[in-house]
Amino acid sequence: MRIATWNVNSIRSRIDRVEAWLERSDVDVLAMQETKARDEQFPYDRFSALGYEAAHHGYSQWNGVAILSRVGLEDVQAGFEGDPGWGEPLATEARAIGATCGGIRVWSVYVPNGRQIEDPHMVYKLQWLARLKAQAEKWMAAGAPTAIMGDWNIAPQDDDVWSMEYYLDKSHVSPGERAAFQAFLDAGFVDVVRPHTPGPGVYTYWDYQRLAFAKRRGMRIDFILGSPAFADRVEGAVIDREERKGKGASDHAPVVVELRD
Repeated sequence: MRIATWNVNSIRSRIDRVEAWLERSDVDVLAMQETKARDEQFPYDRFSALGYEAAHHGYSQWNGVAILSRVGLEDVQAGFEGDPGWGEPLATEARAIGATCGGIRVWSVYVPNGRQIEDPHMVYKLQWLARLKAQAEKWMAAGAPTAIMGDWNIAPQDDDVWSMEYYLDKSHVSPGERAAFQAFLDAGFVDVVRPHTPGPGVYTYWDYQRLAFAKRRGMRIDFILGSPAFADRVEGAVIDREERKGKGASDHAPVVVELRD
């Protein structure tokens, strides 16, 4: 089985590229983030024509998460228990969706950005991650192979950014964010991609500005964290850097893992 995650940065703008990539990559399950669409705007029919069932969770032109599967799509859950929410008035955002696909519990997550170190959105980000981790421990205890995959908006190691000097005092690399990511690893989840795609210089995101992609100035912020039952089945993993090239590309690259049956 082949499972992937991809921040598509607007499914309506990127639908042609997503379709072409699905046909080329032959993935069985795709978790998507930042769809930037309401549920009624999501192109279910386009994916159905390719043989994929789809579940989407989106309220507006911001955020939005989805799961596509051609190996079954069951027990869909939009959001997770304890999601802290954001804004005035406080409201839950469309940042997580779970489904069982071919016997694997898949979660597509779009972690809040955090903006700046002292921004209230950083407090929200850390709360959101803490609540997700509390639920993730329950999912792992349930025993089913589980993968939490998506845009984590955290570069957990120095090698995961092109320049630590540039990111000094910026979000994504702060001690609090890195500790929040490490908490998932301490709980028993495994970064299943890194052993197959070691750094330095291995990234999943490149800003559209300042020729960041051409200059290889990227960040590694998209991850697949698997429970031990999931991690034991991983045979290989790749970051499809080629998909970041060309007109109309997302600023993120797809991340793909191969599982043994």
